[in-house]
Amino acid sequence: TGLDMGGGKGGLCVDLKGRSNNEIRRICYAFMRELSRHIGQDTDVPAGDIGVGGREIGYLFGAYRSYKNSWEGVLTGKGLNWGGSLIRPEATGYGLVYYTQAMIDYATNGKESFEGKRVTISGSGNVAQYAALKVIELGGTVVSLSDSKGCIISETGITSEQVADISSAKVNFKSLEQIVNEYSTFSENKVQYIAGARPWTHVQKVDIALPCATQNEVSGEEAKALVAQGVKFIAEGSNMGSTPEAIAVFETARSTATGPSEAVWYGPPRLLTWVVLLFLV
Repeated sequence: TGLDMGGGKGGLCVDLKGRSNNEIRRICYAFMRELSRHIGQDTDVPAGDIGVGGREIGYLFGAYRSYKNSWEGVLTGKGLNWGGSLIRPEATGYGLVYYTQAMIDYATNGKESFEGKRVTISGSGNVAQYAALKVIELGGTVVSLSDSKGCIISETGITSEQVADISSAKVNFKSLEQIVNEYSTFSENKVQYIAGARPWTHVQKVDIALPCATQNEVSGEEAKALVAQGVKFIAEGSNMGSTPEAIAVFETARSTATGPSEAVWYGPPRLLTWVVLLFLV
């Protein structure tokens, strides 16, 4: 990308589901007690990911300040009151859709857009939520979302109201199965919940696939199913969303254009947040 930034993965192996805010805060403070010795705005700048949102980042930043007595650009994904960026929550999901739109423009010489396209999305966290909302805004139909326990399918389209309910419920670590059964928006516009499944082999005809859950979430067999269902574009909102076998399938099917996560993610939102914090200091 030309940016002076590297990349790495790490974290804490803990299940936050069912824990109180105080418990989560204590976990974050205990983790940062050791982590703070190894990070810094010019050394390593962690960010949120699966299970780590604005609340957890806030606790971690508070712990860092307590241990280091320093306010610096050491974490991205913070709230606006402590150095976060206005565009940070939406950036990855929106950016994924804009990148896919550029793929569509290039492939069709500007003749097509998201309007009227059927889009299958995996995940139901930050990236998936904002990607779904942007697809709906641009006139596409979102036919799926998922979490670690299963997926929801709606051939008529998941609504923005349903995405909003998922967003509010996920803060309390509710599963899609619980959300579908508890929220009225899902009784008004029926969706099918499939336990223990990813959406790729359960959707009918689709034009675009956006993996937004986790790594290696599209297998070779699932890639074949997507190609058979008519997918013309796949862009990864998750890090390395497709297995090598899936990538081989997409490359063999010359009718399917792929956008790898290395290109889709690119990096500017995190860079912007980091630079903003440097100036605040």
